[in-house]
Amino acid sequence: MSNKTTLSPKFQTVIPKEIRKKLSLKAGQQIEFTIKDDHIELRPLLRPEELIGFLKEDQPLEFVRENDRNIS
Repeated sequence: MSNKTTLSPKFQTVIPKEIRKKLSLKAGQQIEFTIKDDHIELRPLLRPEELIGFLKEDQPLEFVRENDRNIS
């Protein structure tokens, strides 16, 4: 997917509607900027409640508490 936008004199831009819709972006949501070689990656940051069901069911996580481990 490729879209173009213009950088304003205040260095602001609008994320195209097609991308906002596909990624379910909301106003006020935080976005992380990362520089990769010669381009910029934007990644929406998720709140903890948005992470529910994030992993596939066939990849269970094993949680081990500090005090549950046998520490000698």
